[in-house]
Amino acid sequence: MKVIYDRGTDTLTIIFAETPVAESDEDKPGVILDYDNKGNLVSLEILDASQRVNVPSKIEYQVSPTTG
Repeated sequence: MKVIYDRGTDTLTIIFAETPVAESDEDKPGVILDYDNKGNLVSLEILDASQRVNVPSKIEYQVSPTTG
């Protein structure tokens, strides 16, 4: 997974898989979902990120402990 914040375009992109995008869908205004040719989510793009995310340049990553 890769997270990119572009200050110039104020765009936050989260890439889940390095596969070609076959289709894009603007789920909500300014939120774009990209899918591969099998319908799997490839990436998520947030336009005007500084207005939608508290601090788009700060990334926290957490893995929940497994249970069982």
